This record gives sequence, C-alpha cells and structure tokens, in this order.
Amino acid sequence: MKVTPTSLPDVLILEPARYGDSRGFFSESWNKARLAEHGIEAEFVQDNHSLSSAANTVRGLHFQAPPLAQAKLVRCGRGSLFDVAVDIRRGSPTYGKWVGVDLSFENGKQLYIPEGYAHGFITREPDTEIIYKCNAYYSPEADGAILWNSCGVDWGFSGSPELSAKDADAMPFDRFESPFVMESST
Repeated sequence: MKVTPTSLPDVLILEPARYGDSRGFFSESWNKARLAEHGIEAEFVQDNHSLSSAANTVRGLHFQAPPLAQAKLVRCGRGSLFDVAVDIRRGSPTYGKWVGVDLSFENGKQLYIPEGYAHGFITREPDTEIIYKCNAYYSPEADGAILWNSCGVDWGFSGSPELSAKDADAMPFDRFESPFVMESST
C-alpha cells in the first residue's frame, strides 16, 4: 500500500495495490496492521455506502462533534468524485485550509480523514458511489455541517450543484464555532 501525505496534518492518500488479470482485479481495501504501520490506529465500527444519481451532487461539509467525532476512510465504489477535507481544529496552523483528492473506481485511491476535519465531496459523473469506514457510530445529536461553498474550496465545476436541504442551509464557515481544539504536542 502506498501512503502519501497531503498538505493537511494526518490527512493521507492511500493507494492499495491492485492485482489484475483478464477477469478483473483483487485489492485489499483495508488492513488494520498495514494501516497501523503508517500511523493510522483507527478502530472502525461502521461502514457507510452512498449513491448519488446525478453528477455535480455535493454532500458536505459534514463532521461529528466530540466526544462522538469520527475519522473516516473514504473510497469510490463506482464512478468518480472529488473528496475534500477541511481542518476545523481551533488553534491549528492549518485551520480553515482544505485539501481535495480525485477518487474513482478506476484509480482505487482512498482518503483517510482524521477527527477534527469536515468532510465533503462532489460527484463527477452520474451514479457515483462513495464507501467509507467510520471509527465512531453515527450520532444525530453530534451531527454538524458547514456550508459547502464558504471555505474557499475549488470544487472544479460550473453551474449549480445538487444539494440536500441540510447542506444548502448549513452554517457558513465565517460564523462557525468549531467544537474541535487542536491537541497540544507537549
């Protein structure tokens, strides 16, 4: 497995090996021991699978507040998407900064997003599936959202996105009071 750091601390691009032949391929999409070798110690407890039928569907920017915060390991099961993480840890030198990665069925890349980051994506083609593991169970009372276009993310599309009411009405980043605080290294 190839692991590449991004410009945000602990947000990592993972590229599992694919072994193919004329029938298709095999890939080990998650292995606890291999991820631990790269410093990812998440104990995943829930898998989520979402289908977006239209291209330019935006979902996010979502997070779950402490003490029920979630780390995520995200991949694309079908189609393609642009996956985004935004640092929302108060006191972080990268607070409000974002990173985006193209994930597709074809490239097999994954994005690891630790706790303290908001997550969102935009689909690049119809019938795109996103599959992701979480290290904490979904909790409606801890669920939060930041307005998708308020963090300076270059989503790489023109026109109007397909949005849920929750995402269209989310809090803009400049009025957002983050429940996350960057942990001190001392």
